[in-house]
Amino acid sequence: MRKAVLMMSVSLDGYFEGPNREIDWHLVDEELHRYFNQQVRSMGGILSGRVTHQLMADFWPTADTDPGPDSTEAMVEFAGIWRDIPKYVFSRTLEHADWNTTIVREVVPEDIRALKEQPGGDLVVGGAELAAEFMRHDLIDEFHLCVHPVLIGRGRPLFPEADSFTRLRLTESRTFGNGVVLLRYERVGSGDL
Repeated sequence: MRKAVLMMSVSLDGYFEGPNREIDWHLVDEELHRYFNQQVRSMGGILSGRVTHQLMADFWPTADTDPGPDSTEAMVEFAGIWRDIPKYVFSRTLEHADWNTTIVREVVPEDIRALKEQPGGDLVVGGAELAAEFMRHDLIDEFHLCVHPVLIGRGRPLFPEADSFTRLRLTESRTFGNGVVLLRYERVGSGDL
């Protein structure tokens, strides 16, 4: 069965974005972007909330055919990866979405489990609000966090307060040249304690 994998960048003090939704503190260089490309290319789909999806859809569809002056080889490559991968956007208000995208109105645990049982690569979960909803329903199987060596002081924390306890096992750690540290964790089942 494929897994639901939360892939997010986070500051050392636990924020995924600043107080005004800024993410300009992300230290994504060519090495880190190539890693992201490799990971997403192996996935079977991207699950995201409306805001995350629209941010991606505003930039990636033409990032290879009309690259900006700051575009890198890895960015140009990611445009094709993003366009081709199946995308599921969770939104109650979005009426239309292009680029191989299916609109889903609600997080229904049975539907997510059925999606995970389909053949193909794992499913990447993007967006903190969607991730929180998935965590409330116990649907996240792995956590891939890129911890950036910055303290932004305030903003939106990646993990909201919760009433549940989740035990994790570190499966990989890696330090990139820019100081970003990848931490990959998988859930530990009750039989694994």
